[in-house]
Amino acid sequence: MSKVNNLSQAKPQRGIQSLDSTGALLAALADAGVPLALRDLAAAANMSPAKAFPHLVSLQKIGLVARDAAGRFEAGPLALELGLIGLQRLSPTREAEAEIVELAAATGMSVAMAVLGPLGPTVVRLEESPRPLHISLRVGTVMSLVNTAIGRVFAAYVADDVRRDLLDQDHLRLAGASPAEIFSQPAARNASTRPLETSYAQRLLQIRTHGIDHARNKPIPGIHTLAAPVFDHTGSLCLTIAIMGPAGSFDSDTAGGPAATLRAATRRLSHRFGYSPGSA
Repeated sequence: MSKVNNLSQAKPQRGIQSLDSTGALLAALADAGVPLALRDLAAAANMSPAKAFPHLVSLQKIGLVARDAAGRFEAGPLALELGLIGLQRLSPTREAEAEIVELAAATGMSVAMAVLGPLGPTVVRLEESPRPLHISLRVGTVMSLVNTAIGRVFAAYVADDVRRDLLDQDHLRLAGASPAEIFSQPAARNASTRPLETSYAQRLLQIRTHGIDHARNKPIPGIHTLAAPVFDHTGSLCLTIAIMGPAGSFDSDTAGGPAATLRAATRRLSHRFGYSPGSA
């Protein structure tokens, strides 16, 4: 009896071929991210315009696609409603769990996930490598915005006023810096008028340009870190993911292999959360 059940479970389920074609058109439209003419949409779905058009007519009737003033196809009102439902149910930290486990397995390094909590960038998940690192990082650790890669990634993408307020309290965090070290003017002056030190501002610009940051032997001697951002559908930073490894065996170059693997993981997550580069 169990053999029969196993065979029935292994047998692929039969679908409706016409709906598979319809799904290919929807997937092509979603991948494009912009309205497409019939010819272009059909080509992206690997079918002829004559075959694609009846599917699109039906999709338009039920509201999954619509046509703009130029006659191009785009997401319809029903598609937008379904998308909003999916986004409302989405939990970035939960969705990122599997990616973090895979990232640790692929790199052989420890992986941390942090969110912006009330006290600053806070580690909420830590996946240890097969060779655990002797570090003080734990779930609940709040990271410096100045002296850690995780913190600098958050600093690069939050609003200026939020960053200034967080920097005023940086000395309370792991490897934190005092206001006098951060700002070029005395700490007693109003935070909104204090410019950041040029070197720090340049570092944040580099992070925004390259989408990644590194820390070597900081804040923990002998440990290198790479950190990259994850964005949501509004273009806002929702998570930062970091890889950590021993200085002697971890390539922490932002153009190296581990950096490429980390970037790929954060881009997959950002895409899953509805992010498109133009929304940042």
